[in-house]
Amino acid sequence: MNKRVALGLFSGGLDSILACRLVAAQGIRVIGLQFVTPFFNEELPARQKEYAGEVYSRYGLEVQLVDMSSDYMHLLDKPVYGFGKHFNPCIDCKIMMLSKARELLPRYGASFLVSGEVIGQRPMSQRRDALRVIERDAGCDGLLLRPLCAQLLPPTRPEIEGIVDRNQLYAFSGRGRKQQRQLAEQLGVTDYPAPAGGCMLTDPNLARRFRQYYSGVFPCGEQRSAEDIRLLTFGRQFKLDKDVWFILGRDERENNRLASLRGIDDWLVSMTSRPGPLGLVRHAQSMLARSAAEREMIPRLAGLVVRFGKKGCDGRESAEVVFDKGDEQELGIFSPVTEEEVNSWRV
Repeated sequence: MNKRVALGLFSGGLDSILACRLVAAQGIRVIGLQFVTPFFNEELPARQKEYAGEVYSRYGLEVQLVDMSSDYMHLLDKPVYGFGKHFNPCIDCKIMMLSKARELLPRYGASFLVSGEVIGQRPMSQRRDALRVIERDAGCDGLLLRPLCAQLLPPTRPEIEGIVDRNQLYAFSGRGRKQQRQLAEQLGVTDYPAPAGGCMLTDPNLARRFRQYYSGVFPCGEQRSAEDIRLLTFGRQFKLDKDVWFILGRDERENNRLASLRGIDDWLVSMTSRPGPLGLVRHAQSMLARSAAEREMIPRLAGLVVRFGKKGCDGRESAEVVFDKGDEQELGIFSPVTEEEVNSWRV
């Protein structure tokens, strides 16, 4: 283990950038770990190499992606410290990230961890008592250095052992960002994102959908999946029956995304003769096909597609709709459903 290597929790936000840069400025190699779940950073694995190059070019920092999707899906069932304002388990989330980072210390030959937390900046997870709980439950006593507020906290092992000079660390606190912006200017960090909630679990509309998913409103097949979560983040969502979850794209981009997220168990529904939304019936092959409800649901699903599509040039509202069931297709002429029906099924 090299005492001159540290692993940093890297979110891509200003605080994590500054924390890693402060430690790196003392001649320590800092490897940033950026965690990936279906709720944040889920787009990064597709461009991992490009993203790592961008981070190094802008901030001079190495970054590695760590996927904890599966464990995170289970965490949301019952987080020990509960949820924040919406569906965000901030304390349990940070404990999980630190636990995984601690487990990765030997892989990278690192001796301690770095985090950009600031006392009092976030009401749930960055209170002084919460910081202590997080460190304790993650098994990181003495290993976790918080450079931005280190002088307000007891010395950590790297400070005590002289690996890090405590005098070059800071005593930031509170929700203001003025001190961070000033420090960024001193360090030559100019290209950084504005403060924002990058976690979808803090978005009130999406959080409501996620909570409904976890409470059983949406059918999830044999088990919950990251693919289900991705489908919840866009489009118009409908629940037509206990086992019929239907998503409609709202524009061409969402139609394309729906098509790309289609699973082998899903059906696609679209009009053949004029523009309109693409619909995806989640888990249709296992939950709807050849069931007593199938014949009842077909005109409802088609009617939703027609209802949100463009009218024909001849003024007709009905349209030909195709059901792509994977191994077969079904065609028919269908009329739009009523506004009352739309509202009764919308989630």
